[in-house]
Parts: sequence; C-alpha cells; structure tokens
Amino acid sequence: MIPLKQETAIALDRAMVKITDEFLEPPIMITIDNSDSVIGTLGNFSASTGKAKSRKTFNVISMVAAALCGKQVLQYKVKVPVNRPLVLYCDTEQSKFHCHRLLSRVYRLIDYPPTEVHDNLRFISLRVYPTKKRINIIEYALYKYTDRISLLIIDGIRDLVYDINNATEATEITNRLMKWSQELNIHIHTVLHLNKGDDNTRGHLGTELNNKAESILQVTKNDLESNYSTVTPKFIRDVEFEPFTFFIDDGLPVLDENFDLTGPKAKKGFSFQELSEENLREVFQELLNDSEITCSYDDFVKRLKEAYLAKGFNFGINKAKQLKTFLENKRMIIKKDRTYRFNPAFYY
Repeated sequence: MIPLKQETAIALDRAMVKITDEFLEPPIMITIDNSDSVIGTLGNFSASTGKAKSRKTFNVISMVAAALCGKQVLQYKVKVPVNRPLVLYCDTEQSKFHCHRLLSRVYRLIDYPPTEVHDNLRFISLRVYPTKKRINIIEYALYKYTDRISLLIIDGIRDLVYDINNATEATEITNRLMKWSQELNIHIHTVLHLNKGDDNTRGHLGTELNNKAESILQVTKNDLESNYSTVTPKFIRDVEFEPFTFFIDDGLPVLDENFDLTGPKAKKGFSFQELSEENLREVFQELLNDSEITCSYDDFVKRLKEAYLAKGFNFGINKAKQLKTFLENKRMIIKKDRTYRFNPAFYY
C-alpha cells in the first residue's frame, strides 16, 4: 500500500500542466446540425433539463439513436469511435416494463428489428436499487465495458443522491461524472428536472452540473401546442445553436423545422395529414406503381419529395425524411431491407 504522502506526491505530479506539454483537442462526439454547435466531446459530460413531462427522455433517446445508426436524429449528429461503439443507458426512474417500451422506441427510431438484441446498446433499469447500489452498478458496468463504451446516459441523476440540496453529495456525484468521463475517455449525458416555479436546475446538484458540465440543454413543452417541445441551449461552452422543435407521432419524436417560435401562437408548418386519403393513395400508387421498389434511403426520400411536389406540396429534404418516418409508422408504406411497398389496407 502506497503511503498517503507518497500517493499525494504522485497525484500532484500527474496533475501538473507544463507549457512544454502537448495536448490534443477532445474528439467531438455530439453536435447540433442546424449550427454545428458542439454539445459533447469525449472526456466530458453534458445534461438535459426540463420540467416534468417536457419530453426530456424523448430528446435523450434521439441522441442514443443517432449514436447507434450514425445518422442525424432530430438535430443530433453523434460520432462514436469505430472501436468503441457501445452506448450504456441507465434509467433510475422507470420500471422494467416502461424501460422496455423506451428501448423499443430506440429500435424503431433506427429501424432495427425488435427480435434481435442490438450489440452496441446496453439498457439498465435501476429503479429498485438503493442509491449507493445504483452508483456501484453504473461504475461496475462502465469498467466492465471499458474497451467498448463511448457514451453513457444517466436518465435521472437525482436518484444517485439522497438529498438534492446536500452540497457534499452534489459535489461527490459530479466528481464521479468528471472522473468516469476523463479516465474512460467517454461522454456522459445525464437528465435532471428543473424547479417547478422557475427555470433553475434543482438544488445543489443542479448548481454543480451547471458549473461543471460542457453543455446544458433545456427541453420545454410548448404552452399552446401541447404535442410540441423545444430544445434550447441553457449553458454551453461552444457556439450556441438555434433552438429546434419536435413533436411526438406514434410514440416517436419527429423534427419540425417549420415550427414558428416567434409568433404569439406558434404554428406548425406543412402537416403530413393535409392530403386526403384519396390523394395519399394517388401519391403512393404513382410513386410505387401499385407494386414495390428497391432503392437506397436517400433515393426513396428524393422520390417521395418529387411525388408530393407533383401534388402541389413543396418542402425540403429534411421534411421528406420526416414524412417517410410518418408513413412507415402509420403502416402506409412497409419497408423491408431496401424494398418499399405500398400497403393499400392502411388505416388513415
């Protein structure tokens, strides 16, 4: 066992920063597409905040989906190291039943078969365990998967302390986040509620997260359009991004790039349901020729956009991607591998 004085001396030597040292910038992991704002880098941690039922978890699973599929989800782009693609999702609040439902949403976001276990995602439900045990399980899992993990999600960091207003506990758990992220060279994203009466993160824990996190995102439910939530930068070290809005369709978050945040009553842009059922059938029959087509994702989105344009609906590629997701969720179009088929028996 190393004597305390010697151990402190070793720690001091490791902590020293010299002008002759050379350091690489932390690899960028999570960015916002509409501004290329950096939300998270390896070796740091960030957080999402919001009041109860503001859809913080929907925001977080979008990051997870982007990490797993390598594509943009909502406005998130997540670049994981090729040799460390594992995402560890730790939920402290929900039962296993509700965690399983959340897991299924992630699978649907990335179009992954629910009959298979995704090799790059581990989902842990910690609700039934006491506070200290939750921390121990997370730490054990981190070091168990240390060779593969790059992203840790803690959905409900409040449940890793006994008292959210205890300064000592708040400092200790924040120190854990900094230690885990730096030692393992991973990014950690956690979730914490805002106070009911204002937009401040809760307790001493919230204050510590604000002071030490790389970025804090705030998710707010729209007062007038209850199905819509907006993500804004609360605190961020990088360039602030433009707020973006998403809505929930068939249990999944969908980006709405045309949502007006400036008017007295925000209005959504083009609605996927503005076409009648008859017109929808006409579009699909023209697009798929009463049969099916085999093509790439990008090619199908382009064809879909052109088919709607022929009916007088002009919108961008991102909107067309959202429309594709909407149509598949409604089972109007059925996709298998790279083949798309029109389902004439869909219920609209």
